[in-house]
Amino acid sequence: MQLALAALLALVCAACGPAREETTVFAAASLRDVCGELGAAYEARAGEPVRFHFAGSNLLARQILAAPGADAFLSADEAQMDVVDRAGHVAPGSRVSLLSNRLVVVVPRDPDPGITAPADLTRVRRLSLANPEQVPAGRYARDWLERRALWAPLADRVLPALDVRAALAAVESGAAEAGICYATDLDRARGVRLAFAIPDEESPAISYAACAVDDSERGRAFVAFLVSPEARAAFERHGFRVLAR
Repeated sequence: MQLALAALLALVCAACGPAREETTVFAAASLRDVCGELGAAYEARAGEPVRFHFAGSNLLARQILAAPGADAFLSADEAQMDVVDRAGHVAPGSRVSLLSNRLVVVVPRDPDPGITAPADLTRVRRLSLANPEQVPAGRYARDWLERRALWAPLADRVLPALDVRAALAAVESGAAEAGICYATDLDRARGVRLAFAIPDEESPAISYAACAVDDSERGRAFVAFLVSPEARAAFERHGFRVLAR
């Protein structure tokens, strides 16, 4: 909880200050890598810098409700976008279901825990997930575990993390013997390996949503860029499935 409050305070501070000559984007932690590429491409096109703030989508949604500062919001699920929408902060007509992803189970590279199938997870002492009570990746993971009748035996062994990247880091550090994250998070992972991918037919529907915030013209321009062929190619290079056409 203290870490979550610290992250939220950092976002509040980042949003305060003098008038900005930049586009400020609040983006889900799982988008960190692709947003580096997108930011550079958008800056070249628009001629002004893009500043990204990454965190769990739940923290980002709370910040948008708490204080001004974001031009655009990229959520890892529709539920957190709904929170912002109900509060009246989604610019009319700007919301788009943008991307999908896949869930995977990861394990440390060494030692090999011998996990190759869902039933093997019942042998782990610690399973790392993004916080399933708050963070989209964690909720997706819990939904899958419930579908496989694995949540009840594993719930007491779950190590909840602030966001999906923190869940991955727990496996890399050895704090957990396995973790569930997005397939796209494996791009930069060095201390983990893929144990198995969760089949599409077993997975909950994963949908990333994007919007301009509070009718920001900068936000509208950035969201329009996100559905361009250039952005689509970048998302696909990083392993995302593009929903928006």
